[in-house]
Amino acid sequence: MRYFSTRGGAPSITFGEAVLAGLAPDGGLYVPESYPQFGPAELASLRGKDYRRVAFAVLRRFVGDMPGDKLQGIIFDAYNDTAFSPEIVPVQRLEDNLWLMNLSTGPTLAFKDVALRLLGCLTDYELGKVGGKLNILGATSGDTGSAAEHAMLGRKNVNVFMLSPKGRMSAFQRAQMYSIKDPRIHNLVIDGNFDVCQKIVKDLMADAKFKADYSIGAVNSINWARIAAQVVYHVWGYLQATKSAGQKIDIAVPSGNFGNAISAHVARSMGVPIRRIVIATNENDVLNEYFCTGLYRPRGSDEVHETTSPSMDIASASNFERLMFDAVGRDPQTLRDLWGTGSFNLKLDDLGFGAGFRSGSANQAEVIETIRFTFDKWGRVIDPHTAVAMKVGLDYLSADVPLVIAETASPMKFENTMSKAIGVRFFRPSRFEGLEKRRQHTVEFAADAALVRAFIEEYAI
Repeated sequence: MRYFSTRGGAPSITFGEAVLAGLAPDGGLYVPESYPQFGPAELASLRGKDYRRVAFAVLRRFVGDMPGDKLQGIIFDAYNDTAFSPEIVPVQRLEDNLWLMNLSTGPTLAFKDVALRLLGCLTDYELGKVGGKLNILGATSGDTGSAAEHAMLGRKNVNVFMLSPKGRMSAFQRAQMYSIKDPRIHNLVIDGNFDVCQKIVKDLMADAKFKADYSIGAVNSINWARIAAQVVYHVWGYLQATKSAGQKIDIAVPSGNFGNAISAHVARSMGVPIRRIVIATNENDVLNEYFCTGLYRPRGSDEVHETTSPSMDIASASNFERLMFDAVGRDPQTLRDLWGTGSFNLKLDDLGFGAGFRSGSANQAEVIETIRFTFDKWGRVIDPHTAVAMKVGLDYLSADVPLVIAETASPMKFENTMSKAIGVRFFRPSRFEGLEKRRQHTVEFAADAALVRAFIEEYAI
């Protein structure tokens, strides 16, 4: 299996090289040359197996440059019993045809742990092969930062430079990141929103000389290994919510940077019977607008609304490029032409993709109401991001096809919103007691890529 750029201007590489590379040198995103397939019998054979074994069955199809026993060891190391709950990703039935996929049982209580724990182990292995070091550059809108920093903590050949938007995350999210005191973890607080942070990362990643000179890698979902790891839990969710081969499911995902959605698309492209992927956005509804109208119109950074679901306060979704690459027949020139215009009008229905997607949005009042409704009806407490997916997903709930809601994070991270919605205070595990009162270690910057570059040049390993 080889990987090439959506924009067609970079040599093909192996999976291991994609782990370390992140963004392609032409500014595109790496994708596999084709999607490996699951036949019905192969999917059926995975029923009853635990999460780690399902992960191996999925990931070995993407990893062609690693011995099977080594890959299996990495998977078991990433998803060990002390890092996650015993099931790794519990999937619970709320009622007939409605399931909740719990993705927040990891170390930082967010779905990002599922992919980033694996990426950390893969990074160690790949660096060991080449005897190299890696300076990871990333941006976070809420949970990626803490999950990445905890996944990379203590890895001697890795430095992390994580950009975050000033004042745009919950107090818990900020404290999870900023309270880490380690010379290899650098929290760069940017005067701007997530899209500003993401643009700085992409601009620096696009500088091939800088990227090579300082061995720059990525942990955001521009990194293909992140997507591959997330494909696993969509396959897992299908296996838990169905009983027989060929039975279909719908999946509702809260969507910001589109990584969760594109991984569901990849799972379906591999043969998993996913009927519809429901894209759920908050007031920052660039994606919902596209799926409803065919108009893709990224907003300016000053147009981003600050909401109670901050990880989705995004105006330009990186992974949407991977979907459009598939939608236009995997033609790099067509993709480059689309992206060169900044915005475009091209309906998925006209490309034969429309039937597989639905979308909708939820405002903050609807989020509060959905949290209350879910608590009152099923006794489940969900965070604001999951509430967005729940609200939109329920709009498409049908009697004959199970709907799986992809959870985002523990509600513990959003105590102010949860208190407003249901008046519940949460018991905190001892490792989180007094979290917000711990000393925080940050460096603040104006929204200037040159300043970030200079800092990386000074502190890179």
